[in-house]
Amino acid sequence: MEHVSLESKKIFHFDGRVLNGAYYVSEMRPPSRKGQPVTVEFSIYVVDVNSINVEDMDFRVDMFIRQTWTESRLQLPDDIFEEGDDHVTLPPEFFDNLWHPDPYFLNSKVTEIAELTHKFSSVTLYRNQTVRYAARMHAIIACQMEFQLYPMDIQSCPIYIESFSYSNQKVRFKWSEAGVTINPELKLLQYHIGEPLRLEETNGIMLDKEGNFSRLVVYFRFERQIGHHLIQTFAPSSLVVMLSWFSFWLDLDAVPGRVTLLVTCMLTLVTMFTGLRADIPPVAYVKALDLWMAGCMMFVFAALSEFVVVKVLDKQYQMNKSKAEAIPRIIPVRINGEKGSCGTVAAWEGSGVRCRKVDLTSPASPPASTPAVHSTPAAPTHLVGVERRQSILQVAWLDADTGQERVLWREIDKLSRIVFPALFLLFVTLYWPVLLLKTKSSSY
Repeated sequence: MEHVSLESKKIFHFDGRVLNGAYYVSEMRPPSRKGQPVTVEFSIYVVDVNSINVEDMDFRVDMFIRQTWTESRLQLPDDIFEEGDDHVTLPPEFFDNLWHPDPYFLNSKVTEIAELTHKFSSVTLYRNQTVRYAARMHAIIACQMEFQLYPMDIQSCPIYIESFSYSNQKVRFKWSEAGVTINPELKLLQYHIGEPLRLEETNGIMLDKEGNFSRLVVYFRFERQIGHHLIQTFAPSSLVVMLSWFSFWLDLDAVPGRVTLLVTCMLTLVTMFTGLRADIPPVAYVKALDLWMAGCMMFVFAALSEFVVVKVLDKQYQMNKSKAEAIPRIIPVRINGEKGSCGTVAAWEGSGVRCRKVDLTSPASPPASTPAVHSTPAAPTHLVGVERRQSILQVAWLDADTGQERVLWREIDKLSRIVFPALFLLFVTLYWPVLLLKTKSSSY
């Protein structure tokens, strides 16, 4: 065997011809033996994840890639190793004179940085003919994200590593014992890199390449932190809904105040919802945040509808009251004890009473009337039973226990003060447990 000297040091040589001061493998083929594929071990150390872009559905990652395999055709003289060392580190230019498995990132968006380049790399040779190539690289990895549970979504983003030139009959990739390691000081703004990472060793079929290719897969688990949205979204929208309930304590005469309050609450929610849509791409399905914002808007819209209903009922009540004061009132009283008193019914007209006798045996017979013989003060008569034929809905009545007048629109306002908070509390107690349960089930 002949040794070639470079810079007065014996480096290494192969079985083959001389090329640029170093021995080159005459046939760039994998160093397999007896038809067995050469095993290439991979390890990744993640230095930083620069950004997770939900609009483009990708993430940028800086990492160290290490690949190790045994080159059985490599013969190294002992004098290239320092005393006590079992390896030597060479400049990255020597990597071009070695066979390498030609790996690339299958789901990388930018092809220029998908390959392992020599800009920041090194080649280490061991006495046992092991070659380790290490390089630092930056890649933009595509990730198919799902946003049904947004803003409590968990994104599982894989990286596929595959040989571009050699099928699984020639090269077999496997994860080393180190596997994938993440920088413990790595922190993201909205996400937390969850553990554990899932590593897989599979075979993939590419339509544009013949044969099966050994493939490594690592899944990064990005959990969105909910703290930002609790402060910026859920808490403000809940306060806006609660603010709309103040309209139930305002009198109907304060029409500008009630309308302004409710419309402002609605516009605030619409503006908030519009701003949130800019953070995620438009998707064809409903997200968890959409359900929350739709629920809040429905509560404010219901409060506005309640004001319209009570305003219409109050108008009907005022109309009935005006009509009742303009016509004679029939009061079911019984006047007895004096000569000329009427039997059952009296009609109030000013300060006098005009009696009408009613034939109880013949309801169809017209009642007879007699001159007014009593003088009694007039009483308010716009209460129960007034103009019932003109209004199907009873807008006012007398309380059977207290005898006081009760108006329908006032009762609706009082009931709304309890019903609306109770329904919103029910909505919250259903929304969060269901969302947390689905988030937990999707994380497995």
